[in-house]
Amino acid sequence: MKIEFFNNISETSSQKKKFGLCDKQPPVKEPAYIDEKNGSDWIAIVLNDDGKSINFNAIDNCVEIKRADGKDSKRCDGVLSFETTVIFVELKQRISKGNSWIKDAEEQLRETISNFEKQEEAENFEFKKAYIANSEFPKFRSSQINRMDRFYKETDYILRIENRIQL
Repeated sequence: MKIEFFNNISETSSQKKKFGLCDKQPPVKEPAYIDEKNGSDWIAIVLNDDGKSINFNAIDNCVEIKRADGKDSKRCDGVLSFETTVIFVELKQRISKGNSWIKDAEEQLRETISNFEKQEEAENFEFKKAYIANSEFPKFRSSQINRMDRFYKETDYILRIENRIQL
């Protein structure tokens, strides 16, 4: 089944050297988006030192992805893309100890990436990354290196758990 990950309906873009990614918290059901002005709303900060044209396409609340049983698939919030790079992003705003929010975000990324990799357009990207961003500066009890290594081995996507996305 063809899934339109890069549709113009949900696309926002920026060439700024620094901009943010925002997502309104539940119960609001609006797509995530780029914001260049309201830093207090930013969940993730994108650092675009070269001023490249960066596209952001919302996925959650925008792109319909179904499982084989007809139920909705888990989806991450969106995808950044430029040139031959694709970066899937899950945005969280949680103050919590422990890793439950990371596990949930990782599942959303894995399911989205799995569906994306079934699409022909996945072949257009040489550099593939995924970010779990939390604006509330999470406190970890343990290092996430093993989780990130396992994610790469299983998906071929580099996973980072931080709210600064360096392009």
